Amino acid sequence: MAKSCPPQTLLIDADDTLWENNIYFERAIERFISFLNHHEFAAEQVRKVLNDVERECIVTHGYGLHSFLHALVRTFERLSPQPVTPELYAQIKSFTHKIENHAIELLPEVPETLGYLSARHQLILVTKGALPEQNGKVERSGLKDHFAAVEVVAEKNKTMYGQVVEKFNLSPKSTWMVGNSPRSDINPALAAGLHAVFVPHGDTWILEHEEVNSAPPQQKLLIVGRFAELREHF
Repeated sequence: MAKSCPPQTLLIDADDTLWENNIYFERAIERFISFLNHHEFAAEQVRKVLNDVERECIVTHGYGLHSFLHALVRTFERLSPQPVTPELYAQIKSFTHKIENHAIELLPEVPETLGYLSARHQLILVTKGALPEQNGKVERSGLKDHFAAVEVVAEKNKTMYGQVVEKFNLSPKSTWMVGNSPRSDINPALAAGLHAVFVPHGDTWILEHEEVNSAPPQQKLLIVGRFAELREHF
């Protein structure tokens, strides 16, 4: 796509697309596994149990730190003969403290790229998770003014993308979803009739891993090496 392309609408993911996010959870998980110090299960086996528990907790608690803490506690309960005493609960909860309200670490050239794009196209931030947490990260990032709107959603799926298109009266022919997650950003957006830009991130959450689908006829899928490359296409 040429730089002189007509105005488009770019729906842009936040976590691990604009700023680092999953690395903080991975560090907390490492501390949790070390604390659990299981004598029968290797770290990889403990992580597999945690992944399964996280999937369960998403159904009941959604995304975010509250759900993550539930998953850690429930995993401890499943793997440890010890009951979760108030002291143990406090210790497990402490693993999430460094995630909450941490300084936002923007990915390379994100502010410059958003400045470039927002002067030419309509940008809407679309992020899933707990409303206070996600809004807090948006505010701390200093990026909010680049966006015409911020949408914090409970889940990203075909239905949600259709609702965003309807809410903002968008044309699917000129609307793109930009993000790092095949499961949440790329595949459901393509299923909803939108174009998509896949920006891979080396530390994407394992529960977001999925094969990237091909774009259906009349739709486009771009794969870029880093967010700044959007300036070459839009």
